[in-house]
Amino acid sequence: MDFSRVTKFLESLSNIGIPGADLAVYLKGKEVYRHQTGVTNVETKAPVKPDTLYPIYSMTKIITCVSAMQLFEQGVFSLSDPLYDYLPEFNEMTVQHIKDNDRVTIEAAKNPIRIVDLFTMSSGITYNMTPELVKMGEDKKGNFTLKELATALSKDTLFFEPGTHFNYGFSHDILGYMIEVVTGKTLGEYFNENIFIPLGMSDTFFKVPKEKEHRLITCYQYDETTKTYKEPFLPLPIRFDEDFKFECAGGGLVSTIDDYAIFANALCAGGTTACGHKIISKNTIELMRTNHLDDIRMKDYNWPHHSGYGYGLGVRTMVDKAAGGSNSNLGEFGWSGMAGTYVLIDP
Repeated sequence: MDFSRVTKFLESLSNIGIPGADLAVYLKGKEVYRHQTGVTNVETKAPVKPDTLYPIYSMTKIITCVSAMQLFEQGVFSLSDPLYDYLPEFNEMTVQHIKDNDRVTIEAAKNPIRIVDLFTMSSGITYNMTPELVKMGEDKKGNFTLKELATALSKDTLFFEPGTHFNYGFSHDILGYMIEVVTGKTLGEYFNENIFIPLGMSDTFFKVPKEKEHRLITCYQYDETTKTYKEPFLPLPIRFDEDFKFECAGGGLVSTIDDYAIFANALCAGGTTACGHKIISKNTIELMRTNHLDDIRMKDYNWPHHSGYGYGLGVRTMVDKAAGGSNSNLGEFGWSGMAGTYVLIDP
């Protein structure tokens, strides 16, 4: 296979402000292409290497959702269960309603948040930074637990009746907290015992060990007008050092290309790794990569760069090749992260 055009494209990324990149392509579990280019830090000019560590941000969500679906397979919960059966603080929620004259009223929610609503970003919980969240972020500099985050969110007013619309937000963080509650483990402990250690993902974690900190890239926000780099803005600060206790289920993991490829290849191969370790069943993966949005929620999920995709249980999924202008197969799935990380899985 000739990947020369891919290499040329990767080498051109520095022209549009991307300091460095690393791409791996796997076919039937075997790496068929790998190329690194650029630097991990624009000041030190340290080159991108195969073992470079990346904050994967929202690509954490797929790991959270797979972990939750492991518990689904064990019969711990049903997707249609009300969330308050496991997290009582989410009982008796309120919803905002916008009237014809733009007047906003707050009323008791008619629908409970179901667990499936967390997976599909249909809970009514968004990334809205409420005064309570802002204060908690400022007082604790983002260093709080998933329980504290969930408690704050449970006091907020929902943006819509659960199950009726799509809005990207903290839903997967609540799902991560539910994993903690039903297992009695921290999210990091659960990930280690059920995903990372079984798969041999030794470079994926919430907290980067001190001896590996030198491998972590620096993230930037690029100003196309001034051609300069600055620190990216995060509504809630996320750190990756050992003193930071917040294990953000929606965006807190650090990983390498090689580690995440192990996880992605397992999902591509029906939930089983090349060495025969099974983390999840093929039927469950099929359920995850099935579009779960109805017509109304598909209109909400109108991101231009996701044209042709629906949304399953925590992943985008290809549903319309013509609308996407894509030669991917139907059911190709994955997600991306704020700092430019991206995974595409096509069984």
